Amino acid sequence: MLAIVVQWVMRSGSEGPKVSYSGPAPSFTNDLQANKVRTVVPNVQSQEMRVTLADGTQYSVTYVDPQSLDTLLAEHPDVAVEPKKGGSSWWGSALTFLLPFILIIGFWIFIMNQMQGGGSKVMSFGKSRARKVSPDAPKVTFRDVAGVDEAVEELQEIKEFLENPKKFQQLGARIPKGVLLYGPPGTGKTLLARAVAGEAGVPFFSISGSDFVEMFVGVGASRVRDLFEQAKQHSPCIIFVDEIDAVGRHRGAGLGGGHDEREQTLNQLLVEMDGFEMKDNIILIAATNRPDILDPALLRPGRFDRQIVVDRPDRAGRKKILEVHTRGKPIMKGVDVDALAAQTPGFTGADLANLVNEAALLAARHGRKVIDMVELEEGIMRVIAGPEKKSRLISEKEKAITAYHEMGHAMVGHFMPTTDPVHKISVV
Repeated sequence: MLAIVVQWVMRSGSEGPKVSYSGPAPSFTNDLQANKVRTVVPNVQSQEMRVTLADGTQYSVTYVDPQSLDTLLAEHPDVAVEPKKGGSSWWGSALTFLLPFILIIGFWIFIMNQMQGGGSKVMSFGKSRARKVSPDAPKVTFRDVAGVDEAVEELQEIKEFLENPKKFQQLGARIPKGVLLYGPPGTGKTLLARAVAGEAGVPFFSISGSDFVEMFVGVGASRVRDLFEQAKQHSPCIIFVDEIDAVGRHRGAGLGGGHDEREQTLNQLLVEMDGFEMKDNIILIAATNRPDILDPALLRPGRFDRQIVVDRPDRAGRKKILEVHTRGKPIMKGVDVDALAAQTPGFTGADLANLVNEAALLAARHGRKVIDMVELEEGIMRVIAGPEKKSRLISEKEKAITAYHEMGHAMVGHFMPTTDPVHKISVV
């Protein structure tokens, strides 16, 4: 398309004014014999000639034999023969020669930019994609974390080491280089890592394990090196790798063997963790839902020394989480947060946050100014079973069968001493 446009511009620049002759096909020879021709402008490339008559009329004719044309014009010396104006110049020829190369280079740059996610640097494959959160950004603190008191207590030491490392170094203590947070999704692993950085007031680098691995071998290892180099420049700091199982699973399980890109990335991560020094003051915090598939070399002492379980909260933990998420929201007086915690066994912190948000949306939908217990209880059902399906009708027989089935669950839950109490039985 670009080549066509350039050729059109060159051609249009070389063309003269529009022909003002409107009669039938003119006879150049007759005009020449009648001494009507004033000037002619021949074009050797296209074998066309623009003719200007004495009265100003212009038209173009095509000639086949240049020698015959020269002989004919020699017989009429009064006719001015002008050179072709606006013809192809040296820059036009050079542009025609260079245009294919320009198109190829432009296409290659476009492909490179697409492969690296639209980045501005063509050769920045090996650059880390970690997102840096500066200490000046709005902070997340341990006050924003609830329901995981044991994990918070374990991470307090990390915060104290980043704040005052000499306190530990004078006693010869070695703070853990890495902390592995594992547990079900939505239990607050990422929030805990950000809370440590917020409490200590240090930079926080956040990246996902899948961001290391690419289709090109060696890119992941280069990104690991670049990430730790950035961290050393901003020391003390925290590096948080979410879903580390994407890059840290057992080696040898894939088809690529030792040449697999993921394994090379994991090897480089192990090398960088071994290269930590006490003066670096860098803490690596990783999160995963599946610690059982991680490589044993990653979990050995000296790398991820401390492994912290972040499990689903119990009733007291759920109550604290609900208090955090209802803070600052217009909750009606008399709403029993403890009763809500009792009705939400098995909920994670993310589920409880979604519950409060659903209740706020329902209150706005109903035109209320405050969030009532009715919306909160309906929010529980929306989180568990989704929106109410009013158009789905079931027969009386199906209702009876479902009622017997659900009653069986309720009776078993009631008589088991270690289960949560039954609060509601839903048939439809």
